[in-house]
Amino acid sequence: MDARSKTPPTSITEVTLDVLEDTLSFYIRTMNIAVSRDLDDKLEGLDVAKGTGKITTLLLVDSHPGIRPSIIAELILRDRSATGRLMEQMEDHGLITRRQSSTDSRVQELYITEKGAALAARIRPLVTEQSRDFFKFISPEEQQQLMDILKRAYRRIVGLP
Repeated sequence: MDARSKTPPTSITEVTLDVLEDTLSFYIRTMNIAVSRDLDDKLEGLDVAKGTGKITTLLLVDSHPGIRPSIIAELILRDRSATGRLMEQMEDHGLITRRQSSTDSRVQELYITEKGAALAARIRPLVTEQSRDFFKFISPEEQQQLMDILKRAYRRIVGLP
């Protein structure tokens, strides 16, 4: 049977999502877009707005002085060139510094700057608040259940136990 509409829709309420209706990846992708837009609005004007990986990188460097860019790349699922561009951008904004490892001259280590540490302290509560406010239509119990599922999936994808 042909599932095509006989007349073009004039509103979103007249549209079905075809096979996407039952495809988890569709909902994850669209939620990612919606959450990212909302977070960018909340962080407008800050050096970590507009772009993926900046917040995670900033918080990881702040929490783990000397962390290697390769470890961050693994955790944020980025390739080396994308990670390199991200590090350059954050360095240009004065948020992090790169130093050669004292134990292996082939390795770079990342350190937070004073400006970066202040920004990390400022965004931690904003990120937490944005997540809580954005998902307030989901009960706390369901949020915990969803968080458990997504954490398990993330840990498997990045290779964490």
